[in-house]
Amino acid sequence: MNTTLTIVLAVLIFIVGCALGWLLFRYVINQQYQLKIKQAEMDAEAIRKAKMQEVKDKFYNLKNDLDKQLQQRSAKMQQNENRLKQREQQLNQKNEEILRKKDEINVLKENLDAQMEVIEKKKVELEKQHRREIERLEELSGLSAEEAKNRLVESLKDEAKTDAASYINEIMDEAKMTANKEAKRIIVQSIQRVATETAIENAVTIFHIDSDEVKGRIIGREGRNIRALEAATGVEIVVDDTPEAIVISAFDPVRREIARLALHQLVADGRIHPARIEEVVAKVTKQVEEEIIETGKRTTIDLGVHGLHPELIRMVGRMKYRSSYGQNLLQHARETANLCAVMASELGLNPKKARRAGLLHDIGKVPDDEPELPHALLGMKLAEKFKEKPDICNAIGAHHDEVEMQTLLAPIVQVCDAISGARPGARREIAEAYVKRLNDLEQLAMSYPGVVKTYAIQAGRELRVIVGAEKVDDKDTEQLSAEIAKRIQDEMTYPGQVKITVIRETRAVSYAK
Repeated sequence: MNTTLTIVLAVLIFIVGCALGWLLFRYVINQQYQLKIKQAEMDAEAIRKAKMQEVKDKFYNLKNDLDKQLQQRSAKMQQNENRLKQREQQLNQKNEEILRKKDEINVLKENLDAQMEVIEKKKVELEKQHRREIERLEELSGLSAEEAKNRLVESLKDEAKTDAASYINEIMDEAKMTANKEAKRIIVQSIQRVATETAIENAVTIFHIDSDEVKGRIIGREGRNIRALEAATGVEIVVDDTPEAIVISAFDPVRREIARLALHQLVADGRIHPARIEEVVAKVTKQVEEEIIETGKRTTIDLGVHGLHPELIRMVGRMKYRSSYGQNLLQHARETANLCAVMASELGLNPKKARRAGLLHDIGKVPDDEPELPHALLGMKLAEKFKEKPDICNAIGAHHDEVEMQTLLAPIVQVCDAISGARPGARREIAEAYVKRLNDLEQLAMSYPGVVKTYAIQAGRELRVIVGAEKVDDKDTEQLSAEIAKRIQDEMTYPGQVKITVIRETRAVSYAK
C-alpha cells in the first residue's frame, strides 16, 4: 500500500516537474525570441538610417554636380553672348565704315562729274580755237590745210631719208660695239624677271640634310650613287656649296617627289649604293602610286562624288602632281566642281551631276599614255570607257568646244572652268609652255627604237636618253644622238642649245645561294 502510494506520488511529482520544466523552457525561449526581435528591429533601424544617410549623400552629390553643370553652362552662355555682342559691334562698325566710304565715293563722283563737265567745255572751246587758227593760217598762206600738209610731208621726206640713213649707220656701228654687252644685259633681266619664279615653283625641290657630310655619301665613289639615283628617277640632283641642302630639279612633280622620298629613306637608312638606290626607288614609286589613289579617294569623298570607276579615281589623284599654266590641276578641278554645283543649284539643275562633271573635266590631261588628241576629247573618251553617263561625257568633251553641247551641264562646266582659270593669279602661261617643251623633248626621243627612258634636265638644256644594251650597240649611240639633235633642231623651238646624251649600260647580275 505504501509502495503504491510512493509510486503514485513519484509519478505525480515527475509529471509536475515535467510540466514546470516545460513552462520554464517555454518562458526562456520566449524571452530569447523577444530579445532577437528587439535586436533585429534595432539592426533594421540602423540599416534604415544608414541607407537614408547614403541616399542623402548621393542626393547632395548629384545636386552639387548639377549646380556645377548649370554654372558651366551659364558661363558658356555668357561667353557666347559676349562673343555675339562683340561680333554685333564689329558688324555695326563695318557697316558704319561702309556707309562712310559710300558717302566719300558719292562726293568724289560728284566732283569728278563736275570736273568732266568743265573738261568737256574746255575741249569744245579748244576745238573752236583750233579751227579759227587753221582758217587764219590758210588765209595768210593762200593754201588749204591739206595742201600745206602735203608740201610739208614732201619737203621732209628727203631730209628724213638722209637723216635716217645716217642715224642707222651710227646705230649699227654702236650696236656692233655694244651688242655682246647689251645681249647679256637683256638675258640677265629676262632671267631675273621670269626664270626664278618658274624654276622654283615648277621644277625644283629643296631636300634638307642634317650635315654636309651626307653629301659625300649621296655622291658616292666617283659619283656612282648620284648617277644611279638620277638614272632611276629621271631628275637632276644638284649638290653644291649650299649649306645643308640638295636641289632636286625636274619638270615632272611626280619624279621630284619620288626622288625626294627615296633620298629621305636612303639617308635615314644609311646604306647608299646603286643596288640599294634602285630598290628604294622602286619601293617609293609604289608608295607614291598608293598616295595618288588615296588622294583621289579623299577628293571624291570631300566633294560627295560617289561611284567613280577606280581608274578615274586614280586619275583624279594624279592631278595633284600636275599643273596647267602654273595652276595645280587638282585644286583647279576641285574649284571648278564646287563652282559647277553652285551654278547648277542656282539654275535648278542637279548639283551632284554638275560637281561630278566639273571634277572630271580635265582628266584628259593626266592619262598614263598621251595620244595626239585634245585633252577635252581624250577626257570624254576616258569617261565613256569607264561608263560615265552621256551628259557627263558631253560636258567633258564640250568644255573647249571640241564637240557640240547637248545639255545645260556642258556650258556650266565651260563657264566654271573659265572662271577658275581666269581669276587673278590662277595661271601663268610661261610655266605651261615650259613643261610642254620638256614633255615634247622626251616624247621625241622616245619615238626612236631601242630607247628605254628619256629625261629632260637642266630646264631643257640637256636630254638624257637611256637605250637598251641588247637593242643598240656603241656605234649606234653616236648616230642616235646626232639624229635626235637634228630632229630637235628642225622641229622644235627652244632657247640656247640642247645637249643630247645617249647612255648605253651593260649589266651582269648573279646571285650567291
